Amino acid sequence: MQDPAGTHYATVDQSYFDKRGLKRYAGVWSLWALGVGAVISGHFSGWNLGLANGWGSMFVATIIIAIMYLGLCFSLAEMSPALPHTGGAYSFARTAMGRWGGFLTGLSENVEYVLTPAVIVYFISSYMASIFDTSMASLPLWWVGFYVVFISLNIVGVELSFKLTLVVTLLALSCLLVFWVSALPSIDFAKWALNVGTDGALLPDGNGPFLPFGFGGILACLPFAVWLFLAIEQLPLAAEESVDPKRDMPRGILAGFFTLLISAFMILWLNPSIAGVGSFQLAGSGEPLLDGFKAIYGDGIAKLLATIAVLGLVASFHTIIFAQGRQIYSLSRAGYFPSGLSVTHGSRKTPHRAMIAGAGLALTVMFILWFSMGVDQGAAAIGGTLLNMAVFAAMFSYIMQALSFILLRRKLPRLERPYRSPFGILGASLTILIATVTVYYQLTDPIYRQGVLWVAGWFAVGILYFTLIGRHRLILSPEEEFALEHDKASAL
Repeated sequence: MQDPAGTHYATVDQSYFDKRGLKRYAGVWSLWALGVGAVISGHFSGWNLGLANGWGSMFVATIIIAIMYLGLCFSLAEMSPALPHTGGAYSFARTAMGRWGGFLTGLSENVEYVLTPAVIVYFISSYMASIFDTSMASLPLWWVGFYVVFISLNIVGVELSFKLTLVVTLLALSCLLVFWVSALPSIDFAKWALNVGTDGALLPDGNGPFLPFGFGGILACLPFAVWLFLAIEQLPLAAEESVDPKRDMPRGILAGFFTLLISAFMILWLNPSIAGVGSFQLAGSGEPLLDGFKAIYGDGIAKLLATIAVLGLVASFHTIIFAQGRQIYSLSRAGYFPSGLSVTHGSRKTPHRAMIAGAGLALTVMFILWFSMGVDQGAAAIGGTLLNMAVFAAMFSYIMQALSFILLRRKLPRLERPYRSPFGILGASLTILIATVTVYYQLTDPIYRQGVLWVAGWFAVGILYFTLIGRHRLILSPEEEFALEHDKASAL
């Protein structure tokens, strides 16, 4: 079948989809754990780098980014049960904006879900090297080991995957809860959290300005505040593995968001306020939660504390590998990516090929950076540039998803919506505005711009493939069939 735009749908029989089946298992708590687990590593480390601009700047930036995610999550809570397909963001944009809109949205999420676990496994490996006293040169072995273990766990079956997700997420949250309770008797907010001066220097007695760098400091903190919520949007990718997506998906998304909202502001308040730590020190730390634990309990049990701190990173690594597999699977099943990647395991019904391909691509990028740039520069590129690429790709996908929400409200007003966002078009518009401002800041900062340029290269390769090959080999997957049916309905 071919349309006037030159897009061709290949003819397939039922056996094509039989080889690409998924198994339903997830309930509302499994979905909650999937969303919270994906993000929780950002509460253990990464967010703290924004403290170089002052605690107040990070606080205001976190409020702004929380508003962006509030609008996004309520929009997703409406769209995901109305379009309950594994494609998630690609599915929403495909129905709202056509094939190119769907493909570009899916491609941006592909960048995010391939690179985010790569950054996380780098930090996990750094912790493990410290715990077991191995050299920096051994980090690639840790990367491969963790990918092999957690892809294997994800392949074994969706039931095990979700049970493990729930366990590691609860353990990570328990670790944070212990930290909050332990920190409360040890804080002096004015002296330690407000110890960054207007020139960025340390103020030994604290009591510094709330916004040392004014409004510019807030803008500089936006990408770091994103790390406190990044990847909550992956939940719709589990739609075809949810027992009742129309009921459970909105509940899981919103429960996950509000859990993360509480945790984000608790860690932002307490971690920099601990006596002997402070915003200035944390701004340069790769292990802020561990620094806080050491200040409270001393260095004598440092390795034990480091092992505990790894839990948050492991939770996010495991859950984003899940999302990575489903995201590649959905685009492959529809023919946007090579269709062979969407074949699922014969008995386990998990997208093993997609997960292995995503991991292989991530490791290839990491190895190229590590061995071509050397240990120090390679580490900086993996922990910095790849992180910036993931954040930029996420911002692009947020803009496209929020725009999809607005267009679906206008294009398909009669579409069955089991849940309706109370913030409606206003919430989606705020998401677009804040995400656009964050992207603009990334483009004006030379450090972030490098990551943006690499994402542009990723897009160029993807667009070239789709233009020359992909659009001539599309398949009427559930996402495509739904979009075509509603294209006809909206035209009547």
